[in-house]
Amino acid sequence: MKVKPKKHLGQHFLNDQNIASKIVDSLSYQPYDLILEVGPGMGVLTQFLLQKKCKVFVAEIDKESIEYLQIHYPQLGKNIVGDFLRLDLQNFFSENLAVIGNFPYNISSQIVFKILDNRCIIPEMVGMFQKEVAERIAAQKGNKIYGILSVLTQAYYKVEYLFTVHENVFTPPPKVKSAVIRLERYRDHIDGVEDGFLFKLVKAGFNQRRKTLRNALKVLGIPQHIESHEFLNLRAEQLSVEDFIMLAQLWNS
Repeated sequence: MKVKPKKHLGQHFLNDQNIASKIVDSLSYQPYDLILEVGPGMGVLTQFLLQKKCKVFVAEIDKESIEYLQIHYPQLGKNIVGDFLRLDLQNFFSENLAVIGNFPYNISSQIVFKILDNRCIIPEMVGMFQKEVAERIAAQKGNKIYGILSVLTQAYYKVEYLFTVHENVFTPPPKVKSAVIRLERYRDHIDGVEDGFLFKLVKAGFNQRRKTLRNALKVLGIPQHIESHEFLNLRAEQLSVEDFIMLAQLWNS
């Protein structure tokens, strides 16, 4: 049987075995032995993951894909779980896991935010994104595409842009190029910053990115003791990741 790619699910099936193998080999497989693949489709990555000495789970919502995986990869058994975005990862998995996938482009940013929310159990991710999204995640300050996704991801993970992937290796071919990136966690919390506050600060700053932070952050109520800080005279895109962290620490000090 073949699985028909579904536009409403953002499915573009990778059909190049060499690239699939390269993506899977980009995972370090340490210090964990559990991997969760998001959006396996017809298992082009799954086949290589199952060759590794680790436990493989796959998150899939397409009924045709699930049936295909059950037939062609019976060794998955009951390890086919449902919607990644709805899965309570910290209750479902009791140990560290790596996340990998050729992510559906229409939910790829949501997947990254889900990983950030569960960073305490996800030390690593390797994923294929629309090239523009991958570049945004890896962007540095001063770049027009540097934004919420860049700062929040880089606050906890080292981001590596691994390689670009051409449209013609997918069925159906997307209208844009793709890219594979790797995230390696280097911390899961920030001293002196309440969990969730950095997210609020960064989002407020970039939601009005043309304004200075003094104006953009008014919605959060700027504490009196930092009203004269030089950061507030800058726009969000002018602050590095560590600058945002410093501002968040000062805010709550």
